[in-house]
Amino acid sequence: MPARALALFLVVVACAGCGGGDDDGEEEAVGNGTPAGETGCREVDAPEPKAEGGQERPEAPLGGSERAELVVRTNCGDFTIRLDPTSAPNTTASLLKLAENGYFDDTIFHRIVPGFVIQGGDPTGTGTGGPGYSTVDRPKPDARYTKGVVAMAKTAQEPPGTSGSQFFVVTGDDVGLPPEYAIVGEVSAGLDVVERIGTLGDPNTERPTQPVVIEQVTARR
Repeated sequence: MPARALALFLVVVACAGCGGGDDDGEEEAVGNGTPAGETGCREVDAPEPKAEGGQERPEAPLGGSERAELVVRTNCGDFTIRLDPTSAPNTTASLLKLAENGYFDDTIFHRIVPGFVIQGGDPTGTGTGGPGYSTVDRPKPDARYTKGVVAMAKTAQEPPGTSGSQFFVVTGDDVGLPPEYAIVGEVSAGLDVVERIGTLGDPNTERPTQPVVIEQVTARR
């Protein structure tokens, strides 16, 4: 597959809800037990956009021996990201601090490209927002972006490894991206949830076909 750009960009979030049950009239339960529609996701409204910026850069990078993870709760289920501070010490420290500050709570996956990535982490929901600072962790030349890898989006003008708060999870087997995006970890649990979310995008517009909300991100050290 040819390489594709993972730049921050302006999008308008589609707000069509999901509905309908299984053929036998029984609906699947997801997450907290709320009935889910045929997509396997609870029907929710997109949250109000939040202001960008206002966050402070961590004082120190995350040590290579530190074990940390992020538990991402969505209306489509939960998944866990195991962070890799040896790959991106500055950016993983930033993600942990942002999660502990509730920065990602009540935001959306604003970009969903089936067979490619799901992208979130922007409080404005536009694809252009960030925390008000950036970090840099240049990936290794042989970095590969395979299914379940979690990395950071950047603009085309920024140097390799530059990160704000927008992250993406790879849903394709190997999407062939160049080694320009800081790799912060991988999905260690709930990959089926990521794959479920990955089907809820319009490949032409790269917008979600229904709201996929990050209800809460919990940091674990």
